[in-house]
Amino acid sequence: MTDVSVIVIVYNDADRLPDAVRSALDQSHRSVEVIIVNDASTDGTREVADALAAENPGRVRAIHRTENSGAGGQPRNDGIEAARSTYLMFLDSDDTLDRHACRNLVATAEETGAELVSGCCWRVFPERKEEHPWFRRLYRERAVYSSVRECPDLMYDTLCTNKLYRRDFLDREQLRFPSGLFYEDLLFCTEIYLAARMIAVIPHRVYNWMVYENSDRPSVTNQRARLRNFADRLEIFRRIGEVYDRYGAADLKLSRDVKFLNYDLPLYVRTLRSRDPEYRAKFLELAGGYLNELDPRAFEEAQQIKAIIGFMVANGDYEGAVAAIEYVPKKGGKARLATELVERDGRVYWSSDYLDDEWARSILDVTDLGFHSMPLKSLTLAGRVTEMTLKGGELDVAGEVVNPLGRIDAGTKLRAELEFRDRRRSRRVFGIPAKVEHTGGRIRWRAATEPIRHLRPLGFVDQTWSLRLRLHVGDDQLVIRLTADEAVHNHLEVPVRPRLTRLAGDHLQAYVPESGELALRIVARRWAARWTIAVIGALAKTPYGRRWMQALLRAEKSMRDSFQSSKTKANLYSKVFTRLPIRRRTIVFESHLGKQYSDNPKYIYEELRRSGAKFTAIWSYAGSPSGFPKDAKLVRRNSWAYYRALARAQYWVDNQGFPRVITKRPQTTYIQTWHGSAYKLMGADSPETKRATQGHRARHQQMVDRFDYFVIRSEHDAQTLVKGLGVRAELIRSGYPRNDALVNGGSGEALRKKLKLTDDRKVVLYAPTFRNGPNGKPEKRFELPFDVERFAKELGETHVLLVRPHYLSTVVLPPSLRGTVRSVADVHDVTSLLQITDALITDYSSVMFDYALLDRPMFFLTPDLEDYVRSRGSYFDLAEEAPGPVVRDEEELFAALADLDGVGTRYAKQRKRFAENFGEYDRGTAAKQIVERFFR
Repeated sequence: MTDVSVIVIVYNDADRLPDAVRSALDQSHRSVEVIIVNDASTDGTREVADALAAENPGRVRAIHRTENSGAGGQPRNDGIEAARSTYLMFLDSDDTLDRHACRNLVATAEETGAELVSGCCWRVFPERKEEHPWFRRLYRERAVYSSVRECPDLMYDTLCTNKLYRRDFLDREQLRFPSGLFYEDLLFCTEIYLAARMIAVIPHRVYNWMVYENSDRPSVTNQRARLRNFADRLEIFRRIGEVYDRYGAADLKLSRDVKFLNYDLPLYVRTLRSRDPEYRAKFLELAGGYLNELDPRAFEEAQQIKAIIGFMVANGDYEGAVAAIEYVPKKGGKARLATELVERDGRVYWSSDYLDDEWARSILDVTDLGFHSMPLKSLTLAGRVTEMTLKGGELDVAGEVVNPLGRIDAGTKLRAELEFRDRRRSRRVFGIPAKVEHTGGRIRWRAATEPIRHLRPLGFVDQTWSLRLRLHVGDDQLVIRLTADEAVHNHLEVPVRPRLTRLAGDHLQAYVPESGELALRIVARRWAARWTIAVIGALAKTPYGRRWMQALLRAEKSMRDSFQSSKTKANLYSKVFTRLPIRRRTIVFESHLGKQYSDNPKYIYEELRRSGAKFTAIWSYAGSPSGFPKDAKLVRRNSWAYYRALARAQYWVDNQGFPRVITKRPQTTYIQTWHGSAYKLMGADSPETKRATQGHRARHQQMVDRFDYFVIRSEHDAQTLVKGLGVRAELIRSGYPRNDALVNGGSGEALRKKLKLTDDRKVVLYAPTFRNGPNGKPEKRFELPFDVERFAKELGETHVLLVRPHYLSTVVLPPSLRGTVRSVADVHDVTSLLQITDALITDYSSVMFDYALLDRPMFFLTPDLEDYVRSRGSYFDLAEEAPGPVVRDEEELFAALADLDGVGTRYAKQRKRFAENFGEYDRGTAAKQIVERFFR
């Protein structure tokens, strides 16, 4: 009797079966038998299975079914009956086991007495050489549970293949797979979890789920175009409900319903645009019937947009469902907003429909997502093609882009280009001008081209193309992905002439892939191209041809990824670019890693322009180039042009740090302006750096040692920032260029007009620093520590509140308060904001040091002062040094704000002392000093 029986089910998979069986036989735990269950295959699977059994007598057995079962449940049951081991595992013929899977699982079962032991599964994509853990959050550490109720999230992992089962447990509970239904493992695992008296989880990798995206034998999960696939899934979920009842676990039904909304339903809705109308109608009918059986609380507990998807499907609203799924991006993608949104009674709703129903309003209320206050360029808008016609070789394409909440004003200048992009190589782009206009609340566009002249694909290697609209809205630039329905494109075919001759194809055919975006693929309609492509296709289907094609694709991807990697660019930078001559009077500017045109580099650049000095300015940008100076050369951060510019520049000017992987040439002068004085401990003084490895500290010091000059604004900086960061550069005691306007009395009138601050109310700016979350990284969403609605009610007649979160964070404010409380997150230049404010509320942000120069009231809202100092440390006692009241809650804050003038008078001496201590070199001449010293 062996320890483990690995049951391998197979159907028409003779090529991959040996790898699966070998992964089980080669286990480091040797007491393993393999049972192959052949589900009446019609290829050479039977012969391969028998050969494996003959080669491994006593270790491999083959069972051949005479009739195909139609799913994986019955073959697995056959394997269970044939097994004669203490433990069982299941393996699909196209997957493999990790070499130590059985060792780790069996050892845990023996140690804990668990009836079920589960390990981590990894999804492996051989064609693109990628792999990702499956529900990694469940397997971060070892755990043992006496009931699944101790960790209900385990129910999300319903794979049967990454688990080890005690055979006597399965027999005692009479646990078997359902027959003739897809997704049999969902039901089986649910019952397993509920029946098990002891469940163990290990963090080790045990199973490799191989995903062959271009296979002509798709797995069940890749057959969602078949309605039976979805119908079986619903039947399985209904049976899961019966299992809950049988085990007295009706309380877990809610988690089943939430999982269906969060995970299962979106898998199918995502591909609906690529399905025909008949499929959609039947899908909506099936799904609607099941969704109406769910516990209504599931819609409240599910992720918000996924609850909206479920709501739309339940109401048979196809357009509403696909618009919602657009906002659920795939991994690495962006959420696309494909709905207009509507504002009612100071709240923002996903749709204007269904709002008469109170329950529907609660589901569709998306105010907290902050669409109304996000900068326009932060919204990835969706568009669709509404017309597509061919006349005399000219392709005419028209469409529309959503304009949520009318964010794109009718008076805004618009222009656009329609782009054809290689779907595999996004940098290969052909663009044509498009006419664009505001119509009926939407943005409508039209473009015409002759693809045979303007679109020249290579052929063979660039077979598919996508359509995008590049929309310029004032200074902002938006890239719009375009969707379409079959009725619009109707598989239109357009003549094309590939560069590798028409043997590579002669037409572009419109189609909609599962992503839902309109695409074009090269097809052959003439006999020469048909013959060539048929031969290549036939060769690609042979075992050797398939391997060669996969090898070529992998090689091409590897070369492309390697060419674009930071490591390759850094190597070429050091070996090639640094051998090029330095370009005299060339300066590379960067602010906050390219995210903004702001801060000290901005004011040095503007003083350079005013001075009339001759120089060439290059600005680095990350993301969109909008907002950066038009009279400077722009380079995208981490692009080839960026590395070349850094290698040849005579000067570097930034406020944070250029990539650490590059070294500075001796002929280049690096002026580090930094971005604020220090309250919290910095660099080597901080707890994080003290806990870091010696290698990490050495790399940090190497990066800092590139500085030639370091700008400071006080001796406090010299004693804190300089020492903490390990700066050994020459100090420039000029003060901060960004603060010149504060000392010299700039008005900020242009910004005041832009923000429409036209009345005589006091302007209060709230500018907090970021907070770290439980994972140690900055929290993306910042929750205000006081009630803004109360602010509007009690102080709105005399005060206006501007909220500017740290650039690492976002904040959402109720649209109903926009007359009194406004977000100014998109105002990158904090100096202009400080100029127009009458008072500042902050916490531990370095903005306190700048604002002190204006000698205006300041308030320090610090409800977490002790915790912050304990975790981050500080260079001085804020309670003693603060040039304004340190308040701990909103009661104290509102009381202090109501007495603005009194606070200004009482803290006048403290403000003066604070400005002298922390801004002694800010004299209003910093930018001029730096320009005259280095650039005149």
